[in-house]
Amino acid sequence: MKTFQRVIPLISILAVAGILGCAATTKHESTGQYVDDTAITAKVKTAIFEQPSLKSAEINVETFKGVVQLSGFVRSQDNINTAMATARTVNGVSSVKNDMIVK
Repeated sequence: MKTFQRVIPLISILAVAGILGCAATTKHESTGQYVDDTAITAKVKTAIFEQPSLKSAEINVETFKGVVQLSGFVRSQDNINTAMATARTVNGVSSVKNDMIVK
């Protein structure tokens, strides 16, 4: 019985640490947010790939908490506008940041 009474606090501490370890902070994502952002990134990359006027290899896509950042070198301002509009149409995107440069 004494062993059981000593184990309960240890189990409680481990449970609380596990829950807090998966929590999101302002600079870090929770596990669920990371999975969501990975899915959003894949959807945006697919949507850009399906645009015939865009070269998807030239555009990098990163997502953090639903905010998509597009970067890379493109051929024209029209390509930037098309990529931005395409990214905004993807479900789960809260906003889009443009870091693309016309080469």
